[in-house]
Amino acid sequence: MPNVYAVIMAGGVGTRFWPRSREKTPKQLLEIVDKGTMIQNTVQRISDLIEPKNILIVTNKVQKQSISKQLPNVPDENIIEEPLGRNTAPCIGLAGLFVRRMDPDAVMVVLPADHIMHDEEEFRRVLRLAIWVAYESGKLITVGIQPTRPETGYGYIQVVDEDDKTNPYFSRGVYKVKTFAEKPNATTAKQFLQSGDFLWNSGIFIWRVDTIMTEIGKHLPEVYSELLKIDEAVGGEKFDNILETAYRTIRGISIDYGVMEKAKEVYVLKGNFGWSDVGSWDEVYRISGKDDDGNSVTGQTFLQNTKNTLVYAGDKFVATIGVDNLIVIATDDAVLVCKQGQTQDVKEIVDYLRRKQKVDFL
Repeated sequence: MPNVYAVIMAGGVGTRFWPRSREKTPKQLLEIVDKGTMIQNTVQRISDLIEPKNILIVTNKVQKQSISKQLPNVPDENIIEEPLGRNTAPCIGLAGLFVRRMDPDAVMVVLPADHIMHDEEEFRRVLRLAIWVAYESGKLITVGIQPTRPETGYGYIQVVDEDDKTNPYFSRGVYKVKTFAEKPNATTAKQFLQSGDFLWNSGIFIWRVDTIMTEIGKHLPEVYSELLKIDEAVGGEKFDNILETAYRTIRGISIDYGVMEKAKEVYVLKGNFGWSDVGSWDEVYRISGKDDDGNSVTGQTFLQNTKNTLVYAGDKFVATIGVDNLIVIATDDAVLVCKQGQTQDVKEIVDYLRRKQKVDFL
C-alpha cells in the first residue's frame, strides 16, 4: 500500500453557526454534538489509518494557534496557513505541494474538518477501499452519501449504477460518476431521490497526489501556475510574501466546479455511515437526542409548554413558554432566536455585523 496523507480543510468561519461560531472559534473548533471538538473528532476518526505526522491541516492565521492546541500530536509544520480564503481548489492544491514534496507517490485523503460520521468503522472501510482504488487506478475518487430525504442544501452526484465493463471496480461497490449536480430546488431534489441514482456530495476526496496536481494543471492552469511559484519558494525566506502575492492573484474556485465536473473519469463510493455535514442549527436539532416533547436541550433551562425546540443555554439560564419549532442559542454576548427551517439565513446576521463593523460580535 502507498503512503497515505490526510488533508483536513479547516479554514471556514461557520457563519450559519453564529452566535457560537466566531472567526477565532469557528464551528470546527467547538463541541457541537459529540464530545470533543469537530476537528479533534475528524483526526481521531482516521487515526487507525493515518498517523499524525501524515496529517496536514489547512487553515488561516487566526485559527492556527487554537488548532495547534487542540491537536498536539499533529506537528506544527503540518498546519498550513492560507493568507486568504480562496475556496477548495487552491486549498487542496497548496496542500498537494507539501504532500508531493514528502512523497510524490502518496495518496491524499481530503476531508472537511466539521463533519460527523456515526458509524466510524464503516467510514474507515470505505476509505480503505477508496485509497486502494485511487492508488491502483490513478483516478479521482469521491464519496457520495446515500440520500435519506430530498435535501436542497447539498450538491448531488449521479452514478452509473450498472455493471459497466469499462469499470473494473464495479464488483467492489465502486461506481463511475455520470454527472455532478448543483444544489437543487425542492422539486428537483425529490426527483433525484426518487430516481435512486443520485447521491449527496460529501466533499470527501481520495486521489494520488500526482493525479490531482496534474488535473489542476489541466483544468485550472492559472491556479496551477501560481501554485508553482509557491512551490519554488517553500522553505525560503520569501515564502510568506510569495504565498500572499499568489493568493491575491488566484481566483477562488471549488474543486468540484474547477476539476471534478471537468475530469474525464471519476469514481464514487457509496457512503452509508451516518454522515452529516452539520451545516446548520436545523441539522444539529435533527441529529440530536430529544426528550418526549421533541426538545433538545443543553444547559440550564426552564421549558413550559415548549415542543420541538433546540435550546443551547451556554452559561446562561434560558426559559421558554408556549413555543414550538424554535432554535434558541445563547452565548455570553448574543442570543439567536430562529424559527426552524430558516437557520440557513443565520449567515445574513453575520453579513449585517460585518457591514456595520460590529467586530466584537464576529
